[in-house]
Amino acid sequence: MFGYVRYDFPNLYVKDVMLYKALYCGLCKSIGAACGQMARVGLTYDVTFLSALLHNMMGVNVEIEQQNCFEHAIKKRPIAKVDALTMELGALNTALAYYKLTDDIEDGGKGRGKRLWFQRGFTKARKRYPALVQLVETFMKEQAALERAKIASPDMAAEPTANMMRSLAEYFLADMATSDALDLFYYLGKWVYLIDALDDFEKDGKKGAYNPFVLSFGKKTRGELIAAHGQEIAFLFDTMFFAMREHLSKIKFHFNRDLTDNVILRGIPLETQRILRGDPPAKMTVKI
Repeated sequence: MFGYVRYDFPNLYVKDVMLYKALYCGLCKSIGAACGQMARVGLTYDVTFLSALLHNMMGVNVEIEQQNCFEHAIKKRPIAKVDALTMELGALNTALAYYKLTDDIEDGGKGRGKRLWFQRGFTKARKRYPALVQLVETFMKEQAALERAKIASPDMAAEPTANMMRSLAEYFLADMATSDALDLFYYLGKWVYLIDALDDFEKDGKKGAYNPFVLSFGKKTRGELIAAHGQEIAFLFDTMFFAMREHLSKIKFHFNRDLTDNVILRGIPLETQRILRGDPPAKMTVKI
């Protein structure tokens, strides 16, 4: 997961803005507690959303208290308290960051220096949560093998990441997992992989790096790609949106679902439209 999972601010309640900010800061502290302070630089919006989603699905109450942190050392702010779930999500965040940089290095890109920031944190994560890190490693290796095989189908290319997310749902939810929950995570994973590939379409085409959209449709500018194949690509994403809506509607949440619905039903489609247009990434409207 690479920073694409975002909320739609104009349609977000104030209470959920505050909750999201508290979860974001709480995850940051959890990364520090689980993996060490250097690993906190890898904090992502995506795992913050997983924190909101899993707390709600599992019925784990988010306790918020006024705290300081290294970035806000003078004035306290509402921060979600570190709990067992966020500790494990902090380890997940660190493992994903480490393997993403490893993939970049193997693709011939720069990242060795950045990966050093996560080496100690990754080692701590693997020692504390070996099954979780092994799960991520297994699917990351499958993803790398599939990319080396130059699979052209975008749908097939996204399978390892989609299946990793399904397995993460099984891991965290355990006996609370339902088929709808597993399928929701599956399509979230598929969307994340494909939106990242679409965002990197022109860059990967110029570098000669693996990209299923380049292999399927050839080296083009983004404008040429959308002009020639926009309807086909939009249909691919629309099928994922439909599936996510259907599965989301059948999931039992223990608290209100305003934040999670906002991200899945509005934020994700809006982010897709942004990338289809080729617009630069927008800053999160609310400063964390």
